[in-house]
Amino acid sequence: MAADTLSSLIGALTGGSVHIVDLTQPLSEQTPLLQLPEPFANTPGLRRHEISNFDDRGPAWSWSWLEIGEHVGTHFDAPNHWITGRDGEDLAAVPPHRLVGPAVVIDKSAEATKNPDYLLTVDEVKEFEAEHGPLPEGGWLLLRTGWDAYAADQAAFLNASETGPHTPGFDAECARWLAHETAITGVGVETVGTDAGQAYRFEPAFPMHNFLLGSGKYGLTQLANLAALPATGAVLIAAPLKLVGGTGSPTRVLALAPGTE
Repeated sequence: MAADTLSSLIGALTGGSVHIVDLTQPLSEQTPLLQLPEPFANTPGLRRHEISNFDDRGPAWSWSWLEIGEHVGTHFDAPNHWITGRDGEDLAAVPPHRLVGPAVVIDKSAEATKNPDYLLTVDEVKEFEAEHGPLPEGGWLLLRTGWDAYAADQAAFLNASETGPHTPGFDAECARWLAHETAITGVGVETVGTDAGQAYRFEPAFPMHNFLLGSGKYGLTQLANLAALPATGAVLIAAPLKLVGGTGSPTRVLALAPGTE
């Protein structure tokens, strides 16, 4: 039966009734980075150091070594990234079955366009569930805000002023509820982090990190192309590095979604 299921999936992929959507932003030296205020340390971005390039150092090959922070670009947050999850899983301990699961997309792009500080609430999630069914057990909640449109522009992407960054996200109660009262595996967003830009003012501060990672769940950030996914019916595949002790990793995130034959 399992072989039949896989054969059916291969047929659906080749026939076009299922297609693959890349939810990953391009990763380069220009990828926008989270900026923390002093006195906190900031992550480096991507830097490439050439080893050889079809020259005397390696006449038949080209390669580089990379310098990069764990939490750069489209990336995965493991529980041990935050103090509430410090004794939880590192990247190498994340079970592979939790990296593949159903995904739902809550589209609040219109609201975020009007208000960059828009926050998703529990009531809005429950309204979604009333229309589309419950959040999937072992699945992912993806919040579409349209913020991926700014991903090539650091200033627009962070949208910071003298009061800090202004980007959409989840309110504190929604973060707590998703972490403790739902069976989802994790949450994905288009912004630089799973918390809203003004979440440093919330109680507790940065509640998505606090509650979600503290409960052994995961975050995906800087996603792209959520507009190409249906509200329900997609399957998400996240592939972070299996990094021992790792708190996060740049990640290729894909989705299988209904297509047109």
